[in-house]
Amino acid sequence: MNKLTSRQRKELRSLAHHMDSIVKIGKQGITDQLIKAIGIALEDHELIKVKFVDHKDEKNSMVPQIAEKCSAEIVGTIGNIIILYKENADPEKRKIKV
Repeated sequence: MNKLTSRQRKELRSLAHHMDSIVKIGKQGITDQLIKAIGIALEDHELIKVKFVDHKDEKNSMVPQIAEKCSAEIVGTIGNIIILYKENADPEKRKIKV
């Protein structure tokens, strides 16, 4: 997938506005289980919110790592919540048209 344009990011942020966070980052930080959980959530939903419960001070350095490990695009951040998007590889299973 190509990089998202600012217009696409804006559209995805509006879709994510009413969503609840699916994954929460706790005391253990970035672990293999966390990356796996985010990957599964992205496969199922394509667009998810991830909430920082702990490690809020290190959020800015952790967000790019998480996105890179999950092969996802960072749509935006709102306080301690990040919005991630990953287009489903199967065109028939895609729920969001960008």
